[in-house]
Amino acid sequence: MKIQHLLPVAAIVAALALSGCVTNTEGEVQGGTERVSVEVDKAASELVPADIKKSGEIVIGTHTPYPPNEYRDEKNNYAGWAVILTEAVVSKLGLKPVWQESSFETIIPNIQEGAMDMGSASFTDNKERQKVVDFVNYYEAGVLWVAPTGEPVDPNDACGHVIAVKQGSFQHLDELPAKSKKCESEGKKPIEMVPFDDQAQVTNAVRLGKAEAFSADSPVSLDAIAQSNDQLEPSGEAFDMTPYGFVVDKGSPMGEALQKALQSLIDDGTYTKILKDAGVEAGGVTKATINAG
Repeated sequence: MKIQHLLPVAAIVAALALSGCVTNTEGEVQGGTERVSVEVDKAASELVPADIKKSGEIVIGTHTPYPPNEYRDEKNNYAGWAVILTEAVVSKLGLKPVWQESSFETIIPNIQEGAMDMGSASFTDNKERQKVVDFVNYYEAGVLWVAPTGEPVDPNDACGHVIAVKQGSFQHLDELPAKSKKCESEGKKPIEMVPFDDQAQVTNAVRLGKAEAFSADSPVSLDAIAQSNDQLEPSGEAFDMTPYGFVVDKGSPMGEALQKALQSLIDDGTYTKILKDAGVEAGGVTKATINAG
């Protein structure tokens, strides 16, 4: 289910401009600039499938860059608040995270085939994806359009405009096709959608004038604005709040294990600390759910 409402963006832009992300070191998980200790939750760890528990490792599919959620730092280590949160969750289960880079579109098939144990790549939880996988919901993100400063594009009236999106994203597969179809039904020009493989290319397309605006998840859009040296600005307000979810195979007990581990982090305050250190607490949740999208 999607909740249609608006979010103010000015305060969050300022927070993101001041925030930073760092990577984890062995045995520790970091949020922002301060490390957080993570203790194993025994009740949650007992729910981990036997094969994963025996190996002591969990293979996590992801796709970078998608800052500030998931990206690589200057040493090519995985970084970002969602990476930090994911590692904290699996640490609660007594597991070592093994990150595996993949194209966004192949993560879910790899999970279905058993090549990956879970996915963490800012996946939007929706009914179509729930037919084949389960989602452990950890964040509420909206859609926020971004345009060059002083050159706004109305998300509700973008007919005939050139809009960049990330390949395989909600914006690429759902939002813009629906809006473009509406344009055509009204006798207007369709939206010219330009998909790119990663968010850096999406952002650069707008900065270089190859697209008039881009549509992305609100944390990603706000980070791009904060890093743009005032070249980019929000084009309207955030809308269509939808949960992010860790992805596991349909019916896998790993889903309940991750849910309990995440709830443990929420209850002990670690979850809120990670989000606050990254300046993205506006989308935080108070209850870990499964398939809430």
